[in-house]
Amino acid sequence: MSEARSARSGGKVRAARLTDLPALGELSRLAQTTESGMRTLGLPVNGPPIGMFSLFRLPLVAFRPHDLLYVYEADRHVAGLVRAERENWRDDWTIVELDAIGPASRQGPGEIRYRLVQQILREGQRRGATRFHVACADADDNVELFMQAGFARYGEERVLYRPPDDPLPLPWSAEVASQARIREARPIDATALHQLYASVTPVPVQRLEGFRIPDWERQGGNWRVPRSSMAPILRFADIEGYVQESTAPGRLDGLVQVGVAQEDQPHYLRVLARTEADASDLISFGLGAIAAGAARAGARRPNHGVIAPVRTYESPLDRRLEEAGFGEIAMVTLLLKETLARVADPALVPAVARPWEVTRGS
Repeated sequence: MSEARSARSGGKVRAARLTDLPALGELSRLAQTTESGMRTLGLPVNGPPIGMFSLFRLPLVAFRPHDLLYVYEADRHVAGLVRAERENWRDDWTIVELDAIGPASRQGPGEIRYRLVQQILREGQRRGATRFHVACADADDNVELFMQAGFARYGEERVLYRPPDDPLPLPWSAEVASQARIREARPIDATALHQLYASVTPVPVQRLEGFRIPDWERQGGNWRVPRSSMAPILRFADIEGYVQESTAPGRLDGLVQVGVAQEDQPHYLRVLARTEADASDLISFGLGAIAAGAARAGARRPNHGVIAPVRTYESPLDRRLEEAGFGEIAMVTLLLKETLARVADPALVPAVARPWEVTRGS
């Protein structure tokens, strides 16, 4: 990276305080500008019409006790921040915001962000974190920064967006959904959902993400499976899951997660479908479910469109989304750092006699 990695610095990294929130909101806003000296993860939740600044409007709701927020302070000014979400059902941490500005410190933004990442890694290892996740744009030395910190890139995700001026389809009736074999996901679907995920996900990615069947049983607001680069907006959405049954008994053709925005941000749609299955009905149903949820919320929540992440290996799902009015607004890189060494799975091996036993018995 262009900025020095010297340990000597006139600033310090510390835990954020409630009194820092006004400065953090301003820093987050400044970091999303195109001015030189600003650095951010480059996720498409930044900037108009989708504002990361809204994440700081309700701090007591936005931040949970198990989340971490650190700042870089120099000359009594906050020049950088990092926010990590800790999953309360796995030892996985996700870095969802990493911002820095240069002019407030003798250190460049690259140095500031590197020190903030190192602080999160040290804190995570101290608290038993097994994986660190991050999604970022391949710009402003983002990928290089995390790879220098020991992260490995394992995939890319297209972020598709459906603008609010394109009306959402009408909600499906229960009868029509039943004819399309679409119903609400249940905990007993865990095995079939895991098999669905395995059918569309390359084996190396499966090994890195490390999902287990019990992970698919957890549904509702904390349901983060399958993983998405849009973790910053999932915190502010009511998540519901629906599945499409296959004509083959005990198998699922697809999964759709819908998130109705609770704040000033877009709604969320995540689809997982077998390659041989047509996901058009599932997408249409999901958009209708969002329309129904938004109608229940009323006019107090303005429509900011729908955002839908899809991984590059999940084609032709991206084409089905484009047919439904979505267009690409970003391509993000997925990176992961593991803190535990991998070992071979336990297995039975052929029994062999020890040489002294053979001699004694002969």
